[in-house]
Formats: sequence, C-alpha cells, structure tokens
Amino acid sequence: MIVLSVGMPRAGSGWHYNLIQDLMKTAGAVDAREIRTQYRLQNILTEVNCNIGVLSARRLGMVMIPAVLGKTFVIKAHSAPTNASRLLSATGLLRITYIYRDPRDAMLSAFDFGQRALTKGRPNAFSHLTNFEQTLNFMLDYVRISEKWIVEKNILSARYEDLLTNYAAESSRLLGFLKLDGANPQVQKVIGQYLPDAVEGQQGTHFYKGKIGRFREFYIEDEQIVMKQKFGAYLQKMGYLA
Repeated sequence: MIVLSVGMPRAGSGWHYNLIQDLMKTAGAVDAREIRTQYRLQNILTEVNCNIGVLSARRLGMVMIPAVLGKTFVIKAHSAPTNASRLLSATGLLRITYIYRDPRDAMLSAFDFGQRALTKGRPNAFSHLTNFEQTLNFMLDYVRISEKWIVEKNILSARYEDLLTNYAAESSRLLGFLKLDGANPQVQKVIGQYLPDAVEGQQGTHFYKGKIGRFREFYIEDEQIVMKQKFGAYLQKMGYLA
C-alpha cells in the first residue's frame, strides 16, 4: 500500500508528509527514499520528500510496483486528483491525505520562501514569484486543485490551521485514518517529535514562521481587496474569515 500525502504548497505539506511517514514506519513501512533508490524511481519521486508530481497512470503505475510486491511507503504530491488516483484509492492500494491552508497566508509564505532562498543564492520552486500578481495567480491554480480534492471520497482532509492550533485532536484523527494504535509508545514518540513547537528547522518540513493571518500585516488594503475577490468563494466554503 502507498500513503499519498497531498498538500497545498506552503500549507504544512512537508510537515504533514514527514509526520505521516514516521508514523507509518512504526507499523513497518519503508522510507520512501529507500524505495526511490532500490526501484530506480529517481525520475518519478523527486526532491527531498519524494514528490510524485502529476498523478498520471504511468507515474502511479511505476510506484505501484513496489507496493504490489508488499512494500508500504509514503509519497508526496501537490497535484490534482486523477482517474488513476481515484481507482487506486477505491481499491485500497492508495490511501490519501490532503492538507490545505488559507490561500492568502499560503501565497505570502510561498513568496517569502522563494525570495529568502534567492538571497542565499539557492533559488527554489517559489523564487520566480517576485510580485503580488504572480504569487496570486500561482495560488489560484492551487485553490482550484484544492476544490477538487475536498470533494474526493475516501480521503482525509486537514486544515493547516487546525493542525497548528489543535494538534492533539488532528494527530488523533490522522492515526484513526492510518489505522495506527495511538497507545503504542513508538507512535506517541513520533507524535511528540512533530509538535508545532518542535518542527521548525527539521529537514524536509519546510516549516518557517507558520503564523495564522500574517497576510493581514503584509499586504496593503488594495491587495487584500483583490485577494478577497479572487478567493472569496473558496474562503467562505472552507470557513475562513474574509
């Protein structure tokens, strides 16, 4: 079986992925990085957190080979659901989680993360976002993807804000979905290692500031009006204050 940890960019998706991977290891799952090397999937599972990219039938078929051979592991994605992902989910070969965030905070985090990397001479996937319009359009694409995920069947959806402010309840919900024993000392240890106060600076979590509502301090009034217009329906649907 494969656990697919999908997330809106800059919505705690690295944090969520690593939490899930370490939890699954307590039940005998294999580190996805080992799977990537052993099965020569470097072109399919990329970056530090084994991101599969587009959930095409070909890519999913390639990573399903070790799963069919009895390996359980966790991979990551930011892309939209597909017929192939739905089929594998329905058969139980793919267990999917999805994490999202207020897109206004997510777009600010993407901008900050990209520009910070640029000043260090190590540009990343967000470094091309150099102004408000670019960052807004970038995040609008992922809001559309989010709207597709939240109506999918048989998946666990989580809000970044809830994970940050009510970690105990959210981690308990995650354990139930993954069918793990919360009383297991190894499971309890992992839960403790990924407490919000403990994850900053951990490799692969990409956790930096994580502040809720920081966009209100950064963007000027006119920009906030534009974001309200562009994200309004989504914000209302997901329970975020405009």
